Amino acid sequence: MMSFDTRLLHLIDEALKEDIGDGDHSTLSCIPRNAKGKAVLKIKESGILAGLDVAKRIFEHREPSAAFTPFKKDGDTMVAGEQAFEIKASVYTILQCERLVLNCMQRMSGIATLTRSYVDELKGYRTRLLDTRKTTPNFRLLEKEAVRVGGACNHRFGLYDMIMLKDNHIDFCGGIEKAIQRAGDYVKAKKPGLKIEIETRSMDDVKKVMASGKGIVFRVLLDNFKPAEIVDALKIIGGEFETEASGGIKLNNIKEYAATDVDYISVGALIHQARSLDLSLKAEIDK
Repeated sequence: MMSFDTRLLHLIDEALKEDIGDGDHSTLSCIPRNAKGKAVLKIKESGILAGLDVAKRIFEHREPSAAFTPFKKDGDTMVAGEQAFEIKASVYTILQCERLVLNCMQRMSGIATLTRSYVDELKGYRTRLLDTRKTTPNFRLLEKEAVRVGGACNHRFGLYDMIMLKDNHIDFCGGIEKAIQRAGDYVKAKKPGLKIEIETRSMDDVKKVMASGKGIVFRVLLDNFKPAEIVDALKIIGGEFETEASGGIKLNNIKEYAATDVDYISVGALIHQARSLDLSLKAEIDK
């Protein structure tokens, strides 16, 4: 598996290639090639800042000698009217990286802000918050990073770093017991150490996992269980497996689920319902 830095540089290269194409003709047509400049990132909406480190990597990847000066750090609270950073570089670098920097930071800050609001609701509870794979294609790396900046935990990154036997896997396989056994055999033969999580849709499913999953499964997903049902399921599980609740959990009811003492709550909305925040990159001209 590639490192975060390697994947980030790949994302930056592909995004700049997509945007610049055969040339940034707007800049080429009116800016001298040797022009140097300065710009500042202006915050126009309050929230949680995310993507500052990514912005630095974008500018420095494009121009290693660029001077990036941060005024805040990822995870900080930001207020409209503040500035996040200053960049001094070739005007070509500033203009060609501008949209990529803003797209990343606006999206990431929106996710981090929404995530922090969920995390704040969990204060005082043992339960931890997870994201999901409900992400934007080719942007998962930074969406999940924004969740982390917002204070939550990352679930599996993809299909390769955990086995998660969901409803369709179970149904296509022919049942929970068969799915668990086959997955356990696969891990032993092909991927020793790979963890297995299994989805349950009823109390009967939970009992089947208890009967056939010990020593194979590490976490049980309680999907669309109501809080009272989760309490009953946790009594059956008795600490044998990690537990995760998912489905129908929102900002206005997450405390009810946390009060069950389930280990994790996963919320896809952290990413797919987040709204990008308003930021702008403005040239500063010395007079």
